[in-house]
Amino acid sequence: MQFDTKETAAATLYKLLTGTIIPRPIGWISTIDNQGISNLAPFSFFNIVSEDPPYVMFSTVRTANQNKDTLNNVLENKQFVVNLVTEDCVVQMNTSAQNVAPDVDEFELANVTPIDSVYIQPKRVKESPVHLECEMVHHYFIENHQNGGACIIIGKVITMHIEDRILMENHKINLEVYKPVARLSGSNYSKLGALFSIKRG
Repeated sequence: MQFDTKETAAATLYKLLTGTIIPRPIGWISTIDNQGISNLAPFSFFNIVSEDPPYVMFSTVRTANQNKDTLNNVLENKQFVVNLVTEDCVVQMNTSAQNVAPDVDEFELANVTPIDSVYIQPKRVKESPVHLECEMVHHYFIENHQNGGACIIIGKVITMHIEDRILMENHKINLEVYKPVARLSGSNYSKLGALFSIKRG
């Protein structure tokens, strides 16, 4: 079946895109507003962009032309932390995805521990084994949308915090200890399954 995107409802496109472009890493983004209130929310439209310089990106939807708290905070102070999601904290991550008022601290809502960052103001999630302290370098609002569009945020990774327990020799990551979780569609998530290797020719 063929779907012309100009003639297909946004809700249908969402189901098709999130159901086929899988699995997706989850950026558990922590920010802070100008009153010092922390915000924590997961985004599966997230990935690495470059390693030299080290850039990451995430995209946040704008339902009914309204910004999410995460976007407002990043546009205000140009800082955010990416906390990576594992099997040990996936339930808390899901709790933090609730739509709540801007003055609600999702660290408290999800019962996770905020710890200070080194170079930026937003807190890190102690329960996550990987934190990327980031400064926004670009943002882009997607136009010609049906329901509010989205905004893409690109951030430069200023420093990385990686727990010793998931590190191996030569800076490789021990996936059996790390146990990352990825987003599928609907309410579905995935763990790492069987791994296989293919050498480049």
